Amino acid sequence: MVTEEMLNQIKSMIKSEKRILTEKADLVSYAYDGSFGSYLPDLVLQPLSTEEVSGIVKTANRWKVPIYPRGRGTSLSGGPLPVYGGIVLDFSLWNQKLTIDRDDTVAIVSPGVITAEIDRAAREFGLMYPPDPSSAHVSTIGGNLAENAGGPRGLKYGVTKDYVLGLEIVTPQGDIIRTGGRTIKNVTGYDLTKLIVGSEGTLGIITEAILQLIPRPQATQTMMVIFDDIVDAGRAISSVLTSGILPSKMEIMDQFSIEAVEDYEPIGLPTDVDAIILIELDGHPLAIQDECHQVEKVCLDVGAREVKIATDSESAAKLWKARKLVSPAIVRKKPTKISEDATIPRSKIPEMFKRLKEIKTKYDIDLVVFGHAGDGNLHPNIIADKRDKAEMKRVEQAVTEIFSTAIELGGTLSGEHGIGTMKTPFMEMELGGAGLEMMKRMKTAWDPLNIMNPGKIFPDSKDQRLVLVDD
Repeated sequence: MVTEEMLNQIKSMIKSEKRILTEKADLVSYAYDGSFGSYLPDLVLQPLSTEEVSGIVKTANRWKVPIYPRGRGTSLSGGPLPVYGGIVLDFSLWNQKLTIDRDDTVAIVSPGVITAEIDRAAREFGLMYPPDPSSAHVSTIGGNLAENAGGPRGLKYGVTKDYVLGLEIVTPQGDIIRTGGRTIKNVTGYDLTKLIVGSEGTLGIITEAILQLIPRPQATQTMMVIFDDIVDAGRAISSVLTSGILPSKMEIMDQFSIEAVEDYEPIGLPTDVDAIILIELDGHPLAIQDECHQVEKVCLDVGAREVKIATDSESAAKLWKARKLVSPAIVRKKPTKISEDATIPRSKIPEMFKRLKEIKTKYDIDLVVFGHAGDGNLHPNIIADKRDKAEMKRVEQAVTEIFSTAIELGGTLSGEHGIGTMKTPFMEMELGGAGLEMMKRMKTAWDPLNIMNPGKIFPDSKDQRLVLVDD
C-alpha cells in the first residue's frame, strides 16, 4: 500500500507531478500487457534519471512496497504486471540517450529507447544491431533486455544477451552499480551482466545499456519454400542447417496462418499448402547466389513442392510483411490469442510438428503454428474466445501438453517471451526441484524483501497448473 507519507517523499524526488499518476483511469492503463490477467497498481511513476529510480527504490524498501519495471507493455508472458499492487515504473518516456560510437562499435542507450531505432541509427554508420523481436518497432530496449528477447535473426546472430556488453543497474536496495563495460572481452569476476539480462526485472532495474554492434551485411536474398506437409518442412529445416549453410532467418507459417494473412491483407501467398518456410540469406552477393541454389536443391530433395526466390527488395519485403501480419490476422477469427514460444532442439522439429497436429485434434482447438523454425523457437498460437469456458478449459489442457511435449523432446518452456506469470506453473517441470530452489536462492540474495517484480518466474503455491478461466 502506498501511503500519503510515502507519496510525499516520492514527490520530492520527481519534480514534475505529470510523471506521477494516481488517478484510477491512468492506473487501469497499466493493469495489463499482451498476455492474460489484469492487476491494478497503486501508483505509476515515469522516471527520467537513474537518480530518480534509485530514490524511488530506496523509498519502496523503507515501506516494503513492490516495484514493477515496465516498457511499452508488449510482454506476452505477464512480465510487467503488478501482481501485488504497488508501484509501476513506466520507462517509456526515458528515451533521451541513443549514442552510436563508431570506433568502439557500440550503442549506449536509455531503457525507453524503441528497439528498432537502435538498428536504424546504427545503419547510418554501416553497422547493425542484430536482435529483431517482432515487436521491435514498438517495444523498448529495457523490456527486451529484461526478457532477453529474440527474433527471426536469432538463428544466425543470437538473441539480446549476446549483444550486451555492459549495464547500469539500480539494485533492489537502491544502489547504483555498473556491470561489464565497452570491451568485447571481460572476465572480471561473475558475469552480472548476463545474470541481469533475462531476469525479468526480478533482480534489478536496468537504467542504461552498452550494446555491441556488428558490420551490416552487404546484401540479402529472400526465398519462399512451399510444402504440402508441415512435417516435410521440419525435415527441410534440419537438412538446410546441416548442409553447411546458415541463413540469417528461417520462418515457418502453417496453412491456417497463411489463409489468415491472405484474408487480412492479400499478399499473394499460396493457400493450397500445408506450410511455407521463408528463408533469408545474407553476406557477399556472390556467396548468396551460390547458397540460394544449394538451399533450393536441399529443400526439393526432402519434399518441397516449389521454391520461389524474391526478384527484388520490394517482393522480399512483401514476404516478410506477411510473416509480421500473422499475429493481427489470426485474431480476426476469435478474439482471444494465447501466444506460446516453446522451443525444441532442431533435430526434433519434425516430431514437434507431428505432436502439435495431434494436440490440435485431441483438444478440438484452433491451433496456429508459425515462428522462428530455424532455431527451434516455434510459436504455437491458440485462437479462442475467453467467454467460452468449455473451450478455455480445453485450451488450458492443450497448453500444458504443448509445454510437456517440448520438455519431453529436450526443449524449454520459453525461447524469448520469458516466464512472467504465464509459465510459472511449469518451472519445476523443466528445472526440477533442486534447480528451481537454486534460482530462488539467487533471488533472495539479491532481493531479500522481495519487492522487485514479485509474482514472476517462481510458482507461489503447490497448485501448479495453468488457469486461463476461473473454476
